[in-house]
Amino acid sequence: MTCVIVGGGYAGIHAVTSIRKYVGTKLTKQALRIILIDKNPYHLRKVLLFKPAIGEEEITIPLNKLFPEGVEIVQATVTSIEAENKRIHFQDNLSKEHCLGYDILVLAVGSSIRKPDQAQGGIALSDIESAREIRTKWRANLYKAKSEKDMALRSELLTIAVAGAGISGMETSAELAHYIRSDAKTIGIDPSDVKIVLLNSHPRLFQEGPAKVGRALEQALVQRGVTVKHENKALKEEGGRVTLSTGETLSVGLCIWTLGLFPNPFIKNLGVPFTNEGGVIVDSCYRVKGLQDVYCIGDCALIIDPTSGKPDGKTCKEASAQAARLGRIILADRKGGRAPSHKSHMEFFCIALGPEQGIVWLRRWGMNVTISGRLGWFIRKWTWDIASLIKK
Repeated sequence: MTCVIVGGGYAGIHAVTSIRKYVGTKLTKQALRIILIDKNPYHLRKVLLFKPAIGEEEITIPLNKLFPEGVEIVQATVTSIEAENKRIHFQDNLSKEHCLGYDILVLAVGSSIRKPDQAQGGIALSDIESAREIRTKWRANLYKAKSEKDMALRSELLTIAVAGAGISGMETSAELAHYIRSDAKTIGIDPSDVKIVLLNSHPRLFQEGPAKVGRALEQALVQRGVTVKHENKALKEEGGRVTLSTGETLSVGLCIWTLGLFPNPFIKNLGVPFTNEGGVIVDSCYRVKGLQDVYCIGDCALIIDPTSGKPDGKTCKEASAQAARLGRIILADRKGGRAPSHKSHMEFFCIALGPEQGIVWLRRWGMNVTISGRLGWFIRKWTWDIASLIKK
């Protein structure tokens, strides 16, 4: 029995482990062949994209290191699905076309990071290359500022705007504030001259949870040297000027966009049903509508909680939970039993705030629990590692 999983992100790698655990060990009549297809030979730890923007930390893990045996890794791009014949077509990294039959197909191609139009300027923190470009830019600005005599231009060079105040924007701002100030001190610039401005289009931080937690996050960011401007949406950056929705402008040496995610547009080419927003339409057991033995999980799927009617979140914790349930769903479907339905993950958010600092918020049994400081950071790191199968 051949199971093909498309996508080596958080949902995909957890789908491999779940299907091996449930289907591979409990369907004894057939051997299970698992094939994992991704355009890259590695798993990208996307939630850590801010790391290459401030240092040299490696945020990829080779897929054959995650799965040294029992899983076939294929570096390729799926081009189409023949659902009626249970085949997929794909193009390998040498541009050769291939066809592969499957018994079970799992789509877990994840999401893409939103980018502004090219005319809006700045740099979107969207991949490793853009993160490295950001690092090169702010380091160059530091050295320019050191010898700059014009105080206005010097201030501009030492100012960074982060446009977008979701979790990625907050974590990026906190890391930048710490490491740029540290580097500034090393080369003889007063660290307090470095200005990190986080532009938030909403009235407060952390729209996903209580205002109290949003205030705690803002206080922690301010303590680390980040200025938060609420109800200030960045419209464009041009010539070192960021135009804001309020009509004001901000002089900067660098503008970084952190605008969130949307379902991978690649999914629209595969002949599966999707919403106007690009999410694949699935039932409460992650089965793709109208396609037998095809499942979809993660950021690319529109997964609705059958109890609350709310769509599931799009973070690695939801992807991991969906994948864990998927193995049991496929096992039940193969055996003709009753498959478990989707259940939303508990409200649980972790935000890193620079080295060894973080805030965790969760709601459980009607209670709000907040953990901050070093323990908050430790939990955040633990979630990063669990999500990438570093700790199993």
